[in-house]
Amino acid sequence: MGHRLSKIYTRTGDDGSTGLAGQVRLAKDDARIEAIGAVDELNSVIGLLLAETLPQDARDLLVRVQHRLFDLGGELAMPEYQTLDDTETARLEAAIDGWNESLPPLEEFILPGGCRAGAVCHLARAVCRRAERTLVHLHRGEALRPALLHYVNRLSDVLFVLARVLNREAGMEVTYWQKG
Repeated sequence: MGHRLSKIYTRTGDDGSTGLAGQVRLAKDDARIEAIGAVDELNSVIGLLLAETLPQDARDLLVRVQHRLFDLGGELAMPEYQTLDDTETARLEAAIDGWNESLPPLEEFILPGGCRAGAVCHLARAVCRRAERTLVHLHRGEALRPALLHYVNRLSDVLFVLARVLNREAGMEVTYWQKG
């Protein structure tokens, strides 16, 4: 692969616009750009989670997720670029099922937190939900492929279950929400 990003600043965005593939320029607050940015933010928070000590299966899955989030961002920037499909969502579901087998059933909503890795995982889940909301907002104006929405929805579930696993492995007590 050649040098794709040899010049970091171009000054072309100084007017509040940004470029997409095919020479298309959009306002930086356009719904599509908001969605691309939210997916990038999610990928960065997953990178923060990967800086923690994690089980190898979780690490492998999260690195794969980072690659798929780049694919998702690529599809948002170039709708003709379609690589993410429901087989990736099925992969996430398999991880959820595997991790969830050893967890006790939930008695109530749980508070985000626990060990550092578990807390960062909860943060990643919340950022994932925000990314999902931006995708749904974009989808209302411009139809997105369902596979994209399925993937991000399931990813937040993965992050929730993984947070529970990390906290359990660290010996952290679950703090259940107490109404009122």
